[in-house]
Amino acid sequence: METEIELKFFVSPDFSRHVRDKIVELKVLQHSHRNLGNIYYDTPDLQLRHSDIGLRVRRYDDVFVQTLKTAGRVVAGLHQRPEYNAELTGPTPDISLLPAEVWPDSIEPERLSSSLIPLFSTDFERQQWLVAMPDSSQIELAYDNGQVSTDQGGVDPISEVEIELKSGQTDAIFTLARELAEHGGLRLGNLSKAARGYRLFSGYEGDEVRQLPAVELQPDQSTEQAFIQILEHALEHWHYHEQIYVERPELPALQQICQAVALIRQALVLYGGLIPRRASALLRQELQWLEGELSWIDEAMAIERLLEDKAHFLRKLNSQKVLKKHLKKKYEALPERSALLELLHSSRYCNLLLDLSRWLLTQGWRPFLDERGSNKLAEPVKDFADKMLGQSWEELLEVFGTANEFDRYGYYDQQARLQRNLLTGTCIAALFDEERRSTFRLPWLDLLQGIEDLHLLEPVRALRPKIDSEDDAAQIDKWLRRKEESLLHAMQQSRFIGVGLTPYWYN
Repeated sequence: METEIELKFFVSPDFSRHVRDKIVELKVLQHSHRNLGNIYYDTPDLQLRHSDIGLRVRRYDDVFVQTLKTAGRVVAGLHQRPEYNAELTGPTPDISLLPAEVWPDSIEPERLSSSLIPLFSTDFERQQWLVAMPDSSQIELAYDNGQVSTDQGGVDPISEVEIELKSGQTDAIFTLARELAEHGGLRLGNLSKAARGYRLFSGYEGDEVRQLPAVELQPDQSTEQAFIQILEHALEHWHYHEQIYVERPELPALQQICQAVALIRQALVLYGGLIPRRASALLRQELQWLEGELSWIDEAMAIERLLEDKAHFLRKLNSQKVLKKHLKKKYEALPERSALLELLHSSRYCNLLLDLSRWLLTQGWRPFLDERGSNKLAEPVKDFADKMLGQSWEELLEVFGTANEFDRYGYYDQQARLQRNLLTGTCIAALFDEERRSTFRLPWLDLLQGIEDLHLLEPVRALRPKIDSEDDAAQIDKWLRRKEESLLHAMQQSRFIGVGLTPYWYN
């Protein structure tokens, strides 16, 4: 068995020129140029796929090699998957050559062997270089250009760069990756060729945008293990929605990327008492930059809500056509999809993800820890969660207690604080009873939704001076007042319910 450690990038077809230019600057030990044909096998009901196993037979020259890859780890484009290889005499797989321990209990190898069928093929031209890095690590750099196809006629083009560590230090592949990303034009990819083939075979029509779920921690994990899992959880959510947006213009997907970034930032705050801030200074700076680049998303989503269903939200206003016209103009002035795609393929964005992946994989915070910090990170996460949730609760009570009065500006001022406290729960709440935590979080989520609904009124409020008719302007004022009063009343009820509940982490 080997464990493959590689970075995968999606690139444009003309990126090959940049690869060749870069190769000139490197110490190349070997170079090869091959046409590779791969057939992927599974059962008709995709038994291997459901077990996160991939089985292929690769042909190059007159050689056939069977490869089985089992479930591994993918973090921000870094793929680590155990794989098993065996040479064959033809394109038909022979699973008897695989060790028995690769199979989960749900799979019977003998029955599987008789059920395997070819599902899809990947055929591509591969240019491959074995490179010696300054630290003596050896890295295989490959550029693949071709297509994934099925017998039913489905086709998906392949244009990828892969960097695989053959020997030496993992840091070396990140060093080379940053050099390749210097001029942009590439994007870290979590989708393997096999995953794309399965999409074609199954008639994939696109993944659905999903809300950021709680991190599924276990009580027996250490505080440090939980930290790693929180970051991996956020990065998986980030990459999942990045892929959705690249495939189709879904603003909610960008909004979920913002949620993932916010979760990473909150995790760094949550662990700030154990991991010194200087350990993550550059990461926090770059995360803040990206949040700034995407700061217009909430405004765009608000305008979309106001315009959806033929301005249904504004239907009772005489001036709805005028408002809708101005809203459309404002929406059109926001960044276009082309600008977002350029951002997602930019050098700075790619390097941020590379740095996050490297920091996580190499546990880049450890050189900054003192003995106390190391000991605290080794303690059970449950004790840490009790403490952090208690501090969060005290903050909520102080800010949103029943003695405090709020107008819309007061809620706006506290929105970020409420979001941070809810994200603390997203990080560590799964350690506790699901029903109790859901009941406790519900009024606070309702309060956050109320603040977002208040923000929905702001574009209309800003356009009110553009209404010439005094009667129509007065109608808008009355409409805004009623909407705001109704929301503030409902939000007060949610707030009072929230502060009256018993925290779910109490015994």
